[in-house]
Amino acid sequence: MAPLTQASAAAIARLRAYRCPPSIYSSLPLSRRAAVLLLLFADRHGNLRVLLTLRASNMPSYAGQVSLPGGKADTLTETPFETARRETFEEIGLPADHLPAPFRVEHLCELPSHLAITELGVRPCVAFLHTDGPTRSKGPSFTPSSPSSSDDERLETTSNGVTGESLIPNLNPTEVAAVFSCPFHRFLSSLVEHTQAESPIKYRGQWNNWNGVEWRMHNFFIPKFNVNTAKGKNQEMSYAPSHESSIEEYSYKVWGLTARILIDSARVAYNEDPEFEINHEIGEESMLKRLWDRGRLKFERRQGDEMTREAIEIEKNDVTESTTPNREQKENKL
Repeated sequence: MAPLTQASAAAIARLRAYRCPPSIYSSLPLSRRAAVLLLLFADRHGNLRVLLTLRASNMPSYAGQVSLPGGKADTLTETPFETARRETFEEIGLPADHLPAPFRVEHLCELPSHLAITELGVRPCVAFLHTDGPTRSKGPSFTPSSPSSSDDERLETTSNGVTGESLIPNLNPTEVAAVFSCPFHRFLSSLVEHTQAESPIKYRGQWNNWNGVEWRMHNFFIPKFNVNTAKGKNQEMSYAPSHESSIEEYSYKVWGLTARILIDSARVAYNEDPEFEINHEIGEESMLKRLWDRGRLKFERRQGDEMTREAIEIEKNDVTESTTPNREQKENKL
């Protein structure tokens, strides 16, 4: 992995300096706490990439969807970062401590909590994977993303976990079907970017009403090139950039909670807003607080609890005009 570019180094510095405002997360009951790990690393050009996973098709929630590694808290004393690291180890084998040289993970910051449709408070934890020197691998390599990825852009892989020379994605097939990476800054772009250096990513967004508030739904389509699967084989898909349907058919869809977290973290890192419309708030603490005040999140989560359309309509009818920003207010915040 190459030294960071000036823009990437500045992004890491902003994340390192970021201080999250007070959060309702620590007030939530154990069954409503979750955390995800947003793990950044440098490619061979010194640009930042972010690690993503594809959830297994048999998972009880978000089956077959792209997500950030993470999951529910185990105890009330477990910090969000400890939750995220433990779950990441369970999913893709990244050790929570004692990484082999030259790798080390730096915890940069935590971002304001988000609300999952399953009525969990989700705390994003941002970290950076440092490499303090060159690596060499005697085993096969894992290519996180594009077909042009060089050896410097790869996390090295074999089938046995971690060696002293490389980090080895060791996927848990009951939870994760595949793992890959994507250029971090792309989550601020609305363009179909297609160069010889990177595969194209398509963005599509629309406004919806969710939980009584106008909400921007973001969708990114990332082509399936050289993706490391739970079976240990790289998956290469043909791609026809001239046909829009082909882009979506042969792409992973990053949307919903995962897309919102990626956009928010990129906004903080690069100190810029995206090229598309957004909700101005970083995270969803205000929505969590509203639901907390109404008693929806104060008790242990029951099986099947989620924000149904009926519940959303009830919340929508109870919201006053002052809590629902109009389009003019929204545009002034962008």
